[in-house]
Amino acid sequence: MDEKIILLVEDNADDEELTLRALKKNNIQNDVVVARDGAEALDYLFGVGAWAGRDASKVPAVTLLDLNLPKVGGLEVLRRLRADERTEYLPVVILTSSKEEQDVLNGYKFGANSYIRKPVDFAQFMEAVRNLGLYWLVLNESPLSER
Repeated sequence: MDEKIILLVEDNADDEELTLRALKKNNIQNDVVVARDGAEALDYLFGVGAWAGRDASKVPAVTLLDLNLPKVGGLEVLRRLRADERTEYLPVVILTSSKEEQDVLNGYKFGANSYIRKPVDFAQFMEAVRNLGLYWLVLNESPLSER
């Protein structure tokens, strides 16, 4: 895992822009790949469809996964990632506006590494993204970096 790529799976253009802005303002310079639905995220991660030919052995350092996605929902994306040996250890942070307790439970049940509710306040969102970047891109030791 030479370059630490962030995969942002987000269908809401405003939330995508807000997340990218927060990353930039926090000096997180990593490349960000944006998938706008669950099917696109899976295509990217497994190197198929529009991403055919991409070296699927190069996985993101972290995936920021929304739950309410078109085509393939976030929980199903997570389930498929954990079921495949190529992505079973991929760090996945659910980053969603859902306040449903069942979403939290299912997120962890299907193997999320973390569940974060998107703060409505931009300053709080900035701080959340700063902490995400520090933890997942600097401090965290991933088993994928050993492969």
